[in-house]
Amino acid sequence: MADNTDAPTVDEDQIAEGGDATAVEKLDLKIDIEDAGPCRKHVKITVLRADVDRVMDDQVQEFVDSAAVPGFRPGHVPDALVRKRYRKELAEKVKQELLMASLAQLGEADNIEPINEPNIDVEGIELPDEGDFTYQFDVEVRPTFDLPEYKGLEIERPTREITDADIDAYTDGFLEQYSHLVPVDEPAKAGDLVVADVEVTHGDRVVQKLGELSVRIRPTLRFYDAEFEGFDKLMVGAAADDVREATVTVSQEADELELRGEQVSVKFTVLDVKRPELPALDEAFFERIGASSEADLKSQFRSMLERQVQYAQRRAVREQVLEKITASADWDLPEELLRKQVENAMRREKLEMQQAGFSTSEIRAREGELRQNSLTTTRQNLKQHFILDRVAEEENVDVTGADVETEIMMMAMQSGENPRRVRSRLIKSGMIENLEAQIRERKAVDVILANAKFKDIELPPFMEQNVEAIDRSLTSGIADTAVEYDDADDEEAEEA
Repeated sequence: MADNTDAPTVDEDQIAEGGDATAVEKLDLKIDIEDAGPCRKHVKITVLRADVDRVMDDQVQEFVDSAAVPGFRPGHVPDALVRKRYRKELAEKVKQELLMASLAQLGEADNIEPINEPNIDVEGIELPDEGDFTYQFDVEVRPTFDLPEYKGLEIERPTREITDADIDAYTDGFLEQYSHLVPVDEPAKAGDLVVADVEVTHGDRVVQKLGELSVRIRPTLRFYDAEFEGFDKLMVGAAADDVREATVTVSQEADELELRGEQVSVKFTVLDVKRPELPALDEAFFERIGASSEADLKSQFRSMLERQVQYAQRRAVREQVLEKITASADWDLPEELLRKQVENAMRREKLEMQQAGFSTSEIRAREGELRQNSLTTTRQNLKQHFILDRVAEEENVDVTGADVETEIMMMAMQSGENPRRVRSRLIKSGMIENLEAQIRERKAVDVILANAKFKDIELPPFMEQNVEAIDRSLTSGIADTAVEYDDADDEEAEEA
């Protein structure tokens, strides 16, 4: 489909709600639909001249009734004068009426299941003085495939009994978010934070400079487009003014095409070393985070860890389901659609991990992992979405308003926010639709789970702080694109 993002488009919402199209009698249409590539149809719609003339006559009469023409009383202007005087306005009005009415009929008569609304260059379409009215467009559609058997699948289900050690480890990770960083005059240790100027070079060319980058010393340092293994070994023992250098291989899906798969040199010039001091577990801290006591806090953490087990199970099930039906999922997806969905996939993953109670650093680590293989991951996720959507259709799965409100309440409880504030943020960021789709897919997975044969496997320990993720690209200046909101926005939403 041609990219006409600046061209006027037909108001599909108006069509869906009836709009002016309801005033037009059913049209006699000729509709031709052809394949135009993976998940894409080329649609040609022809409105016969008799219908064009009928709609034109109706519009002329409306103009006669309302037009103010000198020398004539309203409702008594001759048709011929109206047609001549308002020729352009009539043509535009008739064109809009025919477009809306014909698209509405197309949606009712032909099941082409569009993914996105057709982007029609309305200004580029002309209403002919004689003959039929014809226009055409491309539209992305859902793939067609035979849904394989999804009941009785043999699935490995990761499971874990939550222990006191798990809760203690989660508590330490949680408290770290509230820690106070204190500068230290000694070499860096694992877990310390170093502030460094970073310079990236490829051969003799300086690719990137990042000033005063704050990085926690952990075994792996992950950027959107590259990953350091052994970062802790590189940086432990470093002090202010020390320089540490290493090489790293750039991801095959980095934005810089010429650097994909290439090795780049990275120089860290240490400016400062800081060490986190955890907050005291006292009444003031409990009041700050909305807990009544340490026991209450750890009880909440146990619930969060149980949700994380469920999250791991859902992920494992989805991956296995997709893998088991890959033989039938051999349809292609257009690259344009994949690129549009990359950011959407990131947002949905963040949302799901936030619901499960993962920390900001863990979510950032997962995002960095996904971005390194964004197109491949999104292609897989889209196929998974279409398959689960078909399962949901087969099983008559529905998402209710109560389902959405329950999820919002859970998210609000875990973040300590007002539910109205959470809902407002989801709506503003466009993620409320993601939430509904996520619930629908989860219910489809639940159907598969309810009919699956399980083999339980041990889930690895929680809160392994092995990855430090940076929301930047190592080879280009791409920063995190997540939408941020200030307190004023939230207060306005709460008052509303």
